[in-house]
Amino acid sequence: MILDAALLIAGLVLLIFSADQFVVGASRVAQVWDVPPVVVGAVVMGFGTSAPELVVSTTAASQGDLALGVGNVVGSNVANLSLVLAAAALTTRLVISPTTMRREAPLSIAATVGFALAVWDGELTFTEGALLGIALVLVIAFLLAVGVVEGDLDDKEERPLRGSHELGRVAMGLLGTVLAARLVVDGSTGLAEAWELTGGFVGFSLVAVGTSLPELVTTLAAARRGETGLIVGNLLGSNVFNSLAVGAGMGLLGAGAINDDSLVGTGVVVMLIVAVVSFVLASFGLRLGRWDGLALLAIYAVAMLLLIGDADADGEDDDVHPMAAVVTIDDG
Repeated sequence: MILDAALLIAGLVLLIFSADQFVVGASRVAQVWDVPPVVVGAVVMGFGTSAPELVVSTTAASQGDLALGVGNVVGSNVANLSLVLAAAALTTRLVISPTTMRREAPLSIAATVGFALAVWDGELTFTEGALLGIALVLVIAFLLAVGVVEGDLDDKEERPLRGSHELGRVAMGLLGTVLAARLVVDGSTGLAEAWELTGGFVGFSLVAVGTSLPELVTTLAAARRGETGLIVGNLLGSNVFNSLAVGAGMGLLGAGAINDDSLVGTGVVVMLIVAVVSFVLASFGLRLGRWDGLALLAIYAVAMLLLIGDADADGEDDDVHPMAAVVTIDDG
């Protein structure tokens, strides 16, 4: 168990660093090649913020642990709009752009609902993964079109950049992210077995919090500097890519049964509730203050307690039913 915990911690640390280097490198390469800033903002940064979830979840799904991957998506979506958003609101008052509420919020809710519908029956199929991928393409096309029309996301670094150096940064960041994902999956799977917990619960809790640490760190840094304008929009965008990009990756590379009733039941319901509640709180005055942060933090705590209870109940059931099935097979 100590080795598994060490693998998980080492994987998460490497994941955070590698994903950050991948995003920075990809953004700078795009600038060197004169890629329009709107593409950098909507596509490169969108994928970049979900890179940890994407690699960890698809790796887990391709290795047959779809529950861990789905748990990571559900847990990350919940953490972004409760734990991370609460931390920001407790640090400073968040002023939310009307554009964010008009554009990113509906997209985030729609993507979350789409992912929930895909996994609701306890299975993620190849077709559902393909549909989530098509939805992702449509969302990206919409964001690019709107960005070009409105002329937003128009910022570049005023510094000379070397394309070869940044390509090396991208390659090393991607390699590190893949290696880190393997460590995270192996470590979390081992801990789940040692603690007799479901992979879905471990994905929802430990792995999801770990893969959401980049969002938490950058959000708190922006909040302390008073740069709150993009915090909510970035978190909503992260949930869009988590639901669509990561969901598509799992469906296309590791379709199958999720095998975790508490995750596709309680976990998915909590994810939808958090998406709606955060939208409602943000809609009042287009601000989020400390009381809103406390409410979101309470929701996250309740979600964890509910999942722990369901995980324990599933564990007790698993102690009985699998053996009963074996006895039935042997008698036959």
